[in-house]
Amino acid sequence: MFLQTPDTTGAAQAMGGNTNAEAMKQMGFDNLIQNFDWLGWVVFVTLVAMSFLSWYFIIANGIRNATVKARADKVINGFWGNGSTQDAIRELEAQPRSEPFSKIALDAASAVAHHQQATSAAGTTGRLAESLSRSEFIDRALRQAVARESLRLEGGMTLLATVGSAAPFVGLLGTVWGIYHALIRIAASGNASMNAVAGPVGEALIMTAFGLFAAIPALFAYNFFSRSNRVVYARFDEFAHDLHDFFATGSRVESQK
Repeated sequence: MFLQTPDTTGAAQAMGGNTNAEAMKQMGFDNLIQNFDWLGWVVFVTLVAMSFLSWYFIIANGIRNATVKARADKVINGFWGNGSTQDAIRELEAQPRSEPFSKIALDAASAVAHHQQATSAAGTTGRLAESLSRSEFIDRALRQAVARESLRLEGGMTLLATVGSAAPFVGLLGTVWGIYHALIRIAASGNASMNAVAGPVGEALIMTAFGLFAAIPALFAYNFFSRSNRVVYARFDEFAHDLHDFFATGSRVESQK
């Protein structure tokens, strides 16, 4: 009779499968949080703050740009379509404070009124005429108004650009630091099994994913708002040129389109 040797292959495979399954269970977010050191917490909190701020400005800029574009034609056409300049100015004053086109027109009207008041005052006509003409005075006010309203549209753009470019590297820092500590623990224990390697390395790679989740929306939003803002800036300049001609000469010069 031949003695039958026990088949240990199946048992080894079963044990290896169970070990691998247990290792995969350790590659979760809960284990990542539990194994954070101080640098891990700094990286994680930084990425969460970046993501929160970028989404705040994405939503805020989206609402603001949509509102500006929706009201632009109404404000511009309402100003030119009004037969009375005083009535048009009163309608502009009734616009919300966040509406930029009305503020540009009001600054031009205010510059005209200030110039007329200054030149009509005794003893100032000569000095003001020598320094700034009516056209130059209006042009100066319009440039300042366009620059101010353009700067308001830039709110949050620097942060979106920063998050889009820096967040992947912040996440990569967390990954490199996590893998470094995982290798130290593996070398100290002398255990290089899947159960010892998969958990720490997988948890470290999650930090890279966090960095990408923060960076990708910010990058897309920055490119979208940059294009959207350029269109609005062009309308600012066009409207400002028409306002300058109107207030400086008393009549509007139609733009060639």
